[in-house]
Amino acid sequence: MERRKFIRNTSTGIVAGAALWSNYALANSIFTGPELEPGTKKITILHTNDTHSHIEPIQGGRNDGRGGVARRAAIINKVREENPNTLLLDCGDIFQGTPYFNFYGGELEIKLMSMMGYDAATIGNHDFDNGIDGLYKQLPHATFDFVISNYDFSNTIMDGKTLPHKVIEKDGVRIGLFGVGIQLSGLVDPKMFKETVYHDPIEVAKDQARILKVEKKCDIIICMSHLGYAYKHDKVSDLKLAEATSDIDLIIGGHTHTFLDAPEIVKNAMDKDVMVNQVGCYGINLGRIDFYLNEGKLNNNQNTIYSI
Repeated sequence: MERRKFIRNTSTGIVAGAALWSNYALANSIFTGPELEPGTKKITILHTNDTHSHIEPIQGGRNDGRGGVARRAAIINKVREENPNTLLLDCGDIFQGTPYFNFYGGELEIKLMSMMGYDAATIGNHDFDNGIDGLYKQLPHATFDFVISNYDFSNTIMDGKTLPHKVIEKDGVRIGLFGVGIQLSGLVDPKMFKETVYHDPIEVAKDQARILKVEKKCDIIICMSHLGYAYKHDKVSDLKLAEATSDIDLIIGGHTHTFLDAPEIVKNAMDKDVMVNQVGCYGINLGRIDFYLNEGKLNNNQNTIYSI
């Protein structure tokens, strides 16, 4: 099939599939949460990770029939109807895993994320699988920002194409976002990431959290991570990042394809709770965190995992 026609037909299929799949979302009771008390504001965070070019539902194996962009889009749209104060975030490894990436080089994945209205994404190691030039080539298709704080792209074609942090305001609530990525050396061929410089994610996270909390006056601070949930050795992970930092309210992660039924609650450097969450891989699950704020103070949160 002609390339342009294929993309157009796929996009049409997404819309049609979303309409059909809305019945699934309703049948499985989209979580609405308690009725808000006067003065309480609710911010909803939807998140994905390691979707790895899985455009269609999985065929075969234990996850046969699960996933697919159309189904995800339907649930996202339903949640937004319920709460317009919703952010949609991705934690990297958008690319690589199906023939769609081999054929289109990531164009289809980014276009579909734009159609679904992603607000931000961070960068995973597999997003360099067509080289840094291949990643750069797909940026014009993104209506969302790539947020990565510990990769220095100064001497590469990606210089100035990402943000170290981003602030989004919803219903008067300021949500601060930053991203951290895994060490690329030893994981990715150096010719793929060229002169990208990696910085210690814990030190960068401390700095970004301070900027967002103190300078940007954010009410909620979220780290989009592609470090991995946990390791048996000393390699930096989401759990270690949570323990070593302060002022971060939520770490949503990727890389290790970890399926969590609920966020892990970790005590940070100031002995305060941090939520750490990850929703597996391949678009099988969509994560949801609801923050409840009263007079600008976080006073509750709820977690939901949508099985797609």
